[in-house]
Amino acid sequence: MNTNNLVEQNIDTILDDQYWTMDIEPQRGLLDLRFGELWRYRDLVMLFVRRDFVAVYKQTILGPLWYLIQPLLTTVIFTFIFGQIARLPTDGLPQFLFYMSGTVVWSYFAECLNKTSNTFVQNANLFGKVYFPRMAVPVSILISNLITFSIQFALFVAFILYFVLRGTPIQPNWLWITLSPLLILMMAGLGLGFGVIISSLTTKYRDLRFLVTFGVQLLMYATPVIYPVSAIPERFQWIILANPMTPIVEAFRYAFLGAGTVDLGHLLYSFVFMLIVVFLGSVIFNRVEQTFMDTV
Repeated sequence: MNTNNLVEQNIDTILDDQYWTMDIEPQRGLLDLRFGELWRYRDLVMLFVRRDFVAVYKQTILGPLWYLIQPLLTTVIFTFIFGQIARLPTDGLPQFLFYMSGTVVWSYFAECLNKTSNTFVQNANLFGKVYFPRMAVPVSILISNLITFSIQFALFVAFILYFVLRGTPIQPNWLWITLSPLLILMMAGLGLGFGVIISSLTTKYRDLRFLVTFGVQLLMYATPVIYPVSAIPERFQWIILANPMTPIVEAFRYAFLGAGTVDLGHLLYSFVFMLIVVFLGSVIFNRVEQTFMDTV
C-alpha cells in the first residue's frame, strides 16, 4: 500500500461521522431548544450551582448566616413600619409571621428574576470561550436560589412552631402544604421566564438592567407581600389578581398559616401564565444566543 492510499484512508477515518462524539453547529430553528443537553451537562450545572451559592458571601465575616439575617431584618422592618405604624391588616395572623411568609416567597422569585436577567452580560467572557448549553446558567441560578429558599423556609417553619407553642391559633392546611412544591415550581418558572426575556433584550438595550433593579421593588407593592388581598377594595382586586404572583403568595400563606384568599381559577391562571412566559423566554433566549456575542 503506497503512502497516498494510507493518507486517504486516515482522512476517511477522521471524517467518518462515527469518529465524532458531538457536532457543534448554530441553532437555526426558533423551536430548536435542545433541553436534552441540560441533562448531559448536569455536572456543569451543579458546578455553577456551587459557584453561585458559595461565592455570594465568600470572604464575609458572617458567611452563610446572611441567608438568615436578611429575611429576619426585612420582616422586623416590615412589622414595625407596616404593622405598628401603618397598621395594615394581616387577616388576623401574627404580624411577624404574615410578613415573613411574604418575604420568603417574594425573595425567591425576585432573586431568580434579578440574577437570570443578567445571564448574557455577566457571562459574556465565559460564553465566548467554550461551548455549553447557555440555558445551564439560568437553570443553575434557580437551583442555587432554591437552596437559599430552603434555608429561609426552615427559619419560617421554626417561627411557626414557636408561635404555636405560645398558643397562637394557627391552622395550617395540610392539603395545600402538599401542593407547595407546585407553588415553588411556578415561582421558579416565572422568575426564569421573565429573567431570560430581559437578559436577551439587555444584549442590545442595557437600560433594562436599571429598570429591573427598581422594577422588581415596585412590583412587590403590587403583590400581597405586605397586605392581604382581602384588604383591597373589591373594585380594585382584579388589578392585584392580574399579577401572576398574587395567587401564589396567597396560596402559600393559606397553606402554612391558614389565612388568605385562595381560588383554583386564579392559580390556574398563574400556572398557564408561567408556562407561556417560560416558552416565550426560551424561544427568545434561543434566538439571541446565536448572535449575542456580536452585540453584547
